[in-house]
Amino acid sequence: MQIFYSSQFSRDYRHLPSEIKERARKREKIFRQDPFNSQLKTHKLKGKFDGFSAFSVDFRYRIIFKFQDKSTIRFYAIGDHSIYKKL
Repeated sequence: MQIFYSSQFSRDYRHLPSEIKERARKREKIFRQDPFNSQLKTHKLKGKFDGFSAFSVDFRYRIIFKFQDKSTIRFYAIGDHSIYKKL
């Protein structure tokens, strides 16, 4: 599985607290093994985000992503619920 990171995701990630960055790295490892692992709470988004999905980093932070094809994924944003305003 290949994961590409949008420039928005990279900017968001740089500004996260170090403990959230570490949690995100651990969640990404789980995601790479199984994007639908129950720990991630992966879910499809609706409305203006139709076609996107998200998974939880913790109770507050999440990653918005999109399947490009079966083996390619793009991470678009990471953060709390305010990230939905950025896309």
